[in-house]
Amino acid sequence: MRHTEQSQGPSVRVLRVGEQVRHVLSEILARGDVHDDVLASHPVSVTEVRMSPDLRHATVFVKPLLGRDEEAVIKALRTNTAYLQREVAHRIRMKYAAKLKFLPDESFDEASHIDKLLRDPKVARDLESGEDE
Repeated sequence: MRHTEQSQGPSVRVLRVGEQVRHVLSEILARGDVHDDVLASHPVSVTEVRMSPDLRHATVFVKPLLGRDEEAVIKALRTNTAYLQREVAHRIRMKYAAKLKFLPDESFDEASHIDKLLRDPKVARDLESGEDE
């Protein structure tokens, strides 16, 4: 029975904690609590946080405003990971401080790519001919 529970995706608790971590990180970054020149000059969106089932690891997907200087922003976040982990653990009062792993959010790029493909005249023609049938 337990095996089927895991294959259904994350539990409500894991999703809830992930959302709490996302909110806390967003607040810290928006307030400028991290004393880092790169982060101070680049607004960053925390788009998603995926927690491991044991809540000890969090994969944090971020996107700098307009996607500018993404590599520099990710590097700055990784440099300040220890501070961010302490702040998250303190504000959420978790049993363990979750280890944060920062990754760029590629979903916007993927969505733009799909949109571009769908606007291609050849694809649009194929889609229209499919509707006629």
